[in-house]
Amino acid sequence: MAYTITGRTQIKMLPPIIDDYVGLYDPVRVYDAFVEALDFRKLGISLEPKAGADEYYPKDMLKLFIYGYSYGIRSSRKLEQACHHNLSFIWIMGDLKPDYRTIARFRDRYKEQIKTVLKQSVELCMKMDLIEGNVLFTDGSKIRANASIQNTWTKERCQKALEKIHQQIDELVETSERLDQEEEQEASLIKLKKKVHDKEQFIEQIKETMRQLETSSKDSINTVDPDCVKTHGRQGSHASYNAQITVDDKHGLIVAAESLSHSNDLNQLSASVTAASDNLGKKPAVSCSDAGYHSIEDLKKIDPQITVIVPSKTQAHNEKYPENDKPFSKEHFKYNPDTDQYTCPEGKILKRTTQNPGGHGRCWYEYKTESRDCRPCRHFGVCTVSPTGRSINRRADELFKEQLEMIYQSPAGQEIYKRRKEKVELPFGHLKRNLNAGQFLLKGRAGTNAELSILSTCFNIARMITIIGIPQLLLHLRDT
Repeated sequence: MAYTITGRTQIKMLPPIIDDYVGLYDPVRVYDAFVEALDFRKLGISLEPKAGADEYYPKDMLKLFIYGYSYGIRSSRKLEQACHHNLSFIWIMGDLKPDYRTIARFRDRYKEQIKTVLKQSVELCMKMDLIEGNVLFTDGSKIRANASIQNTWTKERCQKALEKIHQQIDELVETSERLDQEEEQEASLIKLKKKVHDKEQFIEQIKETMRQLETSSKDSINTVDPDCVKTHGRQGSHASYNAQITVDDKHGLIVAAESLSHSNDLNQLSASVTAASDNLGKKPAVSCSDAGYHSIEDLKKIDPQITVIVPSKTQAHNEKYPENDKPFSKEHFKYNPDTDQYTCPEGKILKRTTQNPGGHGRCWYEYKTESRDCRPCRHFGVCTVSPTGRSINRRADELFKEQLEMIYQSPAGQEIYKRRKEKVELPFGHLKRNLNAGQFLLKGRAGTNAELSILSTCFNIARMITIIGIPQLLLHLRDT
C-alpha cells in the first residue's frame, strides 16, 4: 500500500480573487450577509468616516466577532491568529488583519451596542416567519466569570483576615524591634519594614471591601469582578453569572438573553418576559418556566393577559418524589371561599384565627381546628401532634397561587410544559459545549451581556442554517 505524501516546497495556486477562497454556499457567507443586513444606526454604531487615524470598518469587526464566536474562537489573540491562517476568516475580513489590541478595544468600546445585536436577529427571524412569539420558555444556567472564587469576600472572611494580618504585623514589628538593635541585620530589617507596609496596605483594601459590603445588598463581593456572584454546583463553588435566556416555541430560537448577578432564578421571570416582549414587539400568549421561577410576588408583575405556566415548588417536589406525598399535607385540605374555612380529610373544620403580616409585603392567615376535634381523631400524631389542634397557613394571595397550579395541571399546561426541556435547555448545551462558552472573557455585566448577545445570535444563525438551508437563507438576508 502506497502512502499519500506531499511537500511544503510544492507550488500551489490560490485563487487570485479572495471571494473564490470559499464555496458559493459556504456557511461563512451567511454570517457575512447577516451582519450586512443589520441596521447599524439602531445598533448605535456610526459607519461614517471620522477625522484622525484610520480605523477598521465596524461591519468588518462585528463580522469577525460573530463568526469567531460561532466557532468557539473568542479571545482577541486567537481571532488575530485566525485572520492570518484561516481562509474563511481571511475571506470574511477581506484580507484585513487587525492586531489583538485593536480587536479587544473594539469589543470593549462597543459592548453596550453589541448587546442589541440579538434584538435585530430576532426581528430578522420574525420577518422570515421563523419566530411566532406566542409561547416562550425561560431558563437560566450558571456561566463562570473571568474571576477566581478566591477573590470573593464575605464580612466574616474580611474580619478573620484582618485579625490574622494584625497578628502577623505584631510578629513582624516584634522581630524588627529585635533586629533594630543588631546593625549587621540592617538588610533584613528593611525587608521586614516593607512586609509591614504591604500588610498595612492589604488592611486598607480589606476595609474598603467591607465598606462596599455594608452599602451593598450582597452577602459577598468579588474584588476582581464585583458584578459576579458566588454560585454552587456539581463541580463546586465558583464566581459566576446567571445567564437567562428566553426561547420561542416554534423553532427554539433565542428571543432574549441577559446575564444576572443573582445566584438563582427566583424573581427573574417577569423581567425576562418584559425583555422578550420588547425584542418581539408584541406580548406572548404563554410564558413557561420551571419551579425555580415560582415567586408569587414576581409572577404577579406579569401582564394578566399572558398565561403563566410555572409549577409551584410543592408540585415539582411531588412529581419528583411521588412516594413522599404526605396524606395530611395542606394540598389534601379543601378550602371553601364562601365560608373562608378549610375542611380536613376527616371532615373537621379549620377556621381563620389570626393574621400574620409577614415580611416582604406578604400577608398570611392562620386556620385552626378546635383542640377537641383533633385529640380523639385516629390520625392524631400523624396529622398533628399539637395539643391545640391542626393549623394551616394561607397567603392573602393564595387564590392567585392556586390558579397558577391549576393552569400547570391542566392538559394544555402539561402539554406545553413537556416541551420546555427540549426547547430551552438545548441552547445552553450548544453555547457551553459547541461554542466553548463555559466561562465569560469580559468582566462586568455590560461585558458579559455583550458576549451572551453574540453567543445567542450565533445559536440563532446556526439554527436558521439548519431550518431553511444556506441558499434560501442567503436570499432572505440579501433581500432584507
